[in-house]
Amino acid sequence: MMLFWFGLAGLAVVAELMTGTFYLLMIAIGFMAGGLAAIVGLSHPLQVVLSAVIAATAVLLLRRSRFGRRRKLEAARDPGVNLDIGQRLRVEAWQADGHARVSYRGADWDVDLAPGQVAASGWFEIREVRGSRLIVAAVDPHKA
Repeated sequence: MMLFWFGLAGLAVVAELMTGTFYLLMIAIGFMAGGLAAIVGLSHPLQVVLSAVIAATAVLLLRRSRFGRRRKLEAARDPGVNLDIGQRLRVEAWQADGHARVSYRGADWDVDLAPGQVAASGWFEIREVRGSRLIVAAVDPHKA
């Protein structure tokens, strides 16, 4: 019976490697606890209960840790969704209303300043994309 539990743990680890989620590792820990219970000689129902309790506890602990929390970032600002976030572009001149028009990736784009930014020519970093508008902030000259 212990081979069954350790086999399940191994399958959960392989599945975790294919999906990249830590939750399957926590389930694998529960399966290993079931295998250890089998080695100790506990009955099959106790092995199942122990495995389930350990797995559920591990999942809850992971959920409360910093590794289990999801970053709540809207898609317009998420570089994982929009690859333009973090890219740099040069703005030569700003209009009086705080807007500009620049060429970026072979097309003309409307550009707006992020809150608290000053309209001056120079290099800017894209912070957000709202439709066909790029929201930018000045690049720190020491990092450029």
